[in-house]
Amino acid sequence: MLATIWFVLWCLLWAVYFVLDGFDLGMGALLPFLARGEGERRVMYNAAGPFWDGNEVWLIAAGGVTFAAFPKTYAVMFSAFYLPLLLLLFMLIFRAVSFEFRNKIDNSLWRRCWDLVHFLTNFVAAVLLGVAFANLFKGIPIDQAGVFKGTFFTFLSPYALAGGVFFLFVFMLHGALWLCFKSQDQLQERALAAVCLLWPVVLVLLGAFLVLTSFYTGTFGVYLERPVLFAIPLVALAGFVGVKTMFTRRKFLLAWLCSAVFIVGVTFFGVVGMFPNMIISSLDPAFSVTAFNGCSSELTLKIMLGVALVMVPIVLLYQFWAYRLFSHKLDADEIVNDKHAY
Repeated sequence: MLATIWFVLWCLLWAVYFVLDGFDLGMGALLPFLARGEGERRVMYNAAGPFWDGNEVWLIAAGGVTFAAFPKTYAVMFSAFYLPLLLLLFMLIFRAVSFEFRNKIDNSLWRRCWDLVHFLTNFVAAVLLGVAFANLFKGIPIDQAGVFKGTFFTFLSPYALAGGVFFLFVFMLHGALWLCFKSQDQLQERALAAVCLLWPVVLVLLGAFLVLTSFYTGTFGVYLERPVLFAIPLVALAGFVGVKTMFTRRKFLLAWLCSAVFIVGVTFFGVVGMFPNMIISSLDPAFSVTAFNGCSSELTLKIMLGVALVMVPIVLLYQFWAYRLFSHKLDADEIVNDKHAY
């Protein structure tokens, strides 16, 4: 029972990370396409500025929970995915540097270089997250001892690349919605246009990814065995439709929240479709790492659950306060005169 609870919590932590860091990854990937001039670029940086480092806390939490609750999963995952995860780590490091270093020197070439770094790191990080999770859904070649028997190119199957593209466009839609909420004037109009373009693209990619999922994974088999689980993709679909409905009414925050529901639903759809597996072996299903053969002792899981029930609400309250505090729209002229702005 405790292993199942922690499996759900593990999924939830990844979903929260995708919702919160997804919008700033998406905005970063849209930077060269939406911003015109220094003022608008700074608005886009500051739309994510107060939040991006706090958002990454959920990535650390997801990794920490994997280590503590599912040590075997952690060992196999961080061994098999060593190169992709190292690349993701470098992307997140240089993204952080781009936020902090961009305005250290008052030089246009310096800023343009960091703008390029910002775009590339957000773009690649979004794709890598999609590729990694598509490989988890599909399965990777690990043997009975959990040793990875592939190469870096093993991760670049058509299904995995489709997952990378899908995640990228979902995050860009999520980021464009946040920018609609935070920006004004011409930048907001471009963000509106981006949402109008991205929503149907994501719809097509969603359909294509679901078709590929039915061919490359056993996800739908899990749902057919337990039809009640179809409530998860229905919630995701409701969120996606809600994006269009709220956006059309120019209720941008509600549209962003609907996008968050969509991302949570998609994450749960994929991860629950693996249950009880956490790392599926493509060599032999018997070699797979599950929530039951890869979990910690019952005592460890009980202690962790107690800690989580106390600490997670505190973190959520702090982040709610931070988002509410910085919920105002951004003005390029005010940012220029604010020495604390990015």
